Amino acid sequence: MLQQFDERNRDLLINISGSLVHRDSAGVSPFDSVVQGGDAVWEGLRVYEGRVFRLTEHLDRLHRSARALAFDAIPSHERLTRELRRTLRANNMSDGIHVRLTLTRGVKYTSGMDPRLNTAGPTLIIVAEHKPVVYDRAGIRLVTSGIRRIPPDCVDQNIHSCNLINSILAKLQANAAGVDDALMLDLRGFVAETNATHVFVVRDGSVATPLTMSCPEGITRAVVLELCGDHGIAAVERDLSLSDVYGADEMFCTGTMGELAPVIEVDGRRIGDGRRGPVTTALTDQFAEFVHGSGTRIV
Repeated sequence: MLQQFDERNRDLLINISGSLVHRDSAGVSPFDSVVQGGDAVWEGLRVYEGRVFRLTEHLDRLHRSARALAFDAIPSHERLTRELRRTLRANNMSDGIHVRLTLTRGVKYTSGMDPRLNTAGPTLIIVAEHKPVVYDRAGIRLVTSGIRRIPPDCVDQNIHSCNLINSILAKLQANAAGVDDALMLDLRGFVAETNATHVFVVRDGSVATPLTMSCPEGITRAVVLELCGDHGIAAVERDLSLSDVYGADEMFCTGTMGELAPVIEVDGRRIGDGRRGPVTTALTDQFAEFVHGSGTRIV
């Protein structure tokens, strides 16, 4: 799974703290905290027919993450929504759009790790792109990574930070193995998530997904659990082992960028009958109907 350049994105205007700049000229200071240490938080948003799906939930998570990192200043939901609207309108975007919203601690007066060196901030970065669902709807293949998900007593993964080296190392292993993504375990040996998405398994018509001790509380993940409840599909959050994965009837991943994607192979083992199963299909259809009928009107 390698994303390709979309010509519609060639002349994007990027929002840098309220200034709209062509993508080729956009940038942040080398003294910005995101450059100095990945000291920033982010959200991925998706726009459907002029509406941002679960906007409040995304902004709430951004705010919680920034508070957990003790940011001195955090823009209000109103300001973030206003800048998001400006960005989408400036790019004439309303559908099939993915937005990367980043908030950094801001600019330091000299290089260093200490947040007390920050004198200006935060820095807000909004990148909106034409981007369809990135995963193959026919199914993706995974390999179990040797890189483990970081436990909360090291770096709490529910802080949605821009320090993504843990995920990038796992993705490198997936690339080397010639598969789409990497399945990551926690330090106890249970499944956490992939390098980019949450995971669900299906057995005998019932759905299970890992606990969020070593992965963020995903917003698409939460929607899928809601849909299960609304449509009478049994669902549980619990520890999952690799045996649970290998023995599943179906498996799928969830995320804002990829929505729901069936998993047809893990570690060279076929999952179920090697194609998208009936529960995955039902939830995918329900999700599509749900997202197109809800969201915060923004353009």
